[in-house]
Amino acid sequence: MHVFEDYKGVYVIADCFNGQVRKVTYELIGQARLIADQLNEDVHTLILGESVAQEAQSLVEYGSDFVHVFEHPLLARYTTDGYTKVITDFFAHNKPNVILIGATNDGRDLAPRISGRMKNGVVADCTILSVNEADRLVDWTRPALGGNILAEIICPEHRPQMGSVRPNVFKMPERDTSRKGTITKEDVALDIKDIRNRFVEMINIDKNDINIEEAEIIVAGGRGVGNPANFKKLEELAEVLGGVVGVTRPIVEKGWYELGRQIGQTGKTIAPKLYIAFGISGAIQHTAGITGSDLIIAVNNDPEASIFKVCDYGIVGDCMEVADEMIKKFKAAKAGA
Repeated sequence: MHVFEDYKGVYVIADCFNGQVRKVTYELIGQARLIADQLNEDVHTLILGESVAQEAQSLVEYGSDFVHVFEHPLLARYTTDGYTKVITDFFAHNKPNVILIGATNDGRDLAPRISGRMKNGVVADCTILSVNEADRLVDWTRPALGGNILAEIICPEHRPQMGSVRPNVFKMPERDTSRKGTITKEDVALDIKDIRNRFVEMINIDKNDINIEEAEIIVAGGRGVGNPANFKKLEELAEVLGGVVGVTRPIVEKGWYELGRQIGQTGKTIAPKLYIAFGISGAIQHTAGITGSDLIIAVNNDPEASIFKVCDYGIVGDCMEVADEMIKKFKAAKAGA
């Protein structure tokens, strides 16, 4: 039986690639800081890799009180077995109250494996995190039933409370280079026999090697754009603006663009400074992925389209006519600059 008072601290599992901390980790630390402050607990971050100690100080500066560094050659690339063993070995002697993991490709694989090994639940793909001050439980909110409702989930009978959060759902906290924290290099007991799979090759899904999650300007198109030739116009607009093209799920299913360009609940969650949506109806499955955008402009010939309920500026009109006019205006503005 759990003695819940023994479980302390809000823990973040850092998400790294090639030894570099991904942005989602800092987003999670910001949320962990808010939760920990309400619970009067500390924020801990676990970082794993072959050579990642140099990243530890930045985790402190973004809000961690304690950083636990696990370095080993077998942790150079993510493996389910290796990371699960190291993390659950650590948690066998350290009892976290809350665990946060990024819902990246690696995180979506790791979270259920840790959950199964530790015999606790995990709430996947959360979009809202809060603390119920009456019972000191985390309220995990996530889309359900195809994104048509939001489910609020609590974990009153087990510890740790655990969930994964999609990238770009929350804003990064402010970095404070004066923050102090404790950085500890932990022992790692890991052998090649503990890992049943091996890395063979990295294959980029997007031929153009574009990471839409990091883009500051995105020009997106849906079924209302009409055909592949019209998307060339959106590509031209994106080039003029210094941005990239994103699409909805139906466009990927037609084979017009790679999966890496898909935005929404089953695609990427984005947080650009500017998001322009052409011919996108505004179904919740798509809008769930764009709420982190600073500015949303929607273009649709249907004045009743749902996208107008979530945008900052809406234009009712023909997508291609509006795109042509935008291209002319922005080209003229650049020429006169």
